[in-house]
Amino acid sequence: MTDERAGQVWVDADACPVPIKEILFRAATRSQCMTTLLANHGMAVPPSPYLSFVQVPSGFDVADSEILKRLEPCDLVITQDIPLAAEVVERGALAISPRGERYTAENARARLAVRDFMTELRDSGVQTGGPAPLDNADKQRFANALDSWLAKRSQTGTPA
Repeated sequence: MTDERAGQVWVDADACPVPIKEILFRAATRSQCMTTLLANHGMAVPPSPYLSFVQVPSGFDVADSEILKRLEPCDLVITQDIPLAAEVVERGALAISPRGERYTAENARARLAVRDFMTELRDSGVQTGGPAPLDNADKQRFANALDSWLAKRSQTGTPA
């Protein structure tokens, strides 16, 4: 693969919400953008020449490592995994969360610090709760972020 190819989408699919996968499936076919989901358990992917699924072995960060191995600077990664997002950004590619937030070097570092702090709290017995459920506004933000990337990809061949 060379940088001359149009970017493609990599999905850290183990924790990707179903409604976000459905948005990705429709967008891949509509935009003719290769989209690959990676997970350590099987999952159904609609038949399309623009969709593929890679099942990786179980293990800590195996899907993340596989995404990073295949990643090119013109690609987009969909992930909730902050360390993966930080590495993607460091390599010059774009990462967005399933809630449509674009990761940057700055916010990835800040999120890592918060994540580590929350881990310390949980390890000390404090109940911290989890993230709010995905809502329609989150899905819309994600769809808008994805559409923006796809539009830049189609105009320039290499999204920013």
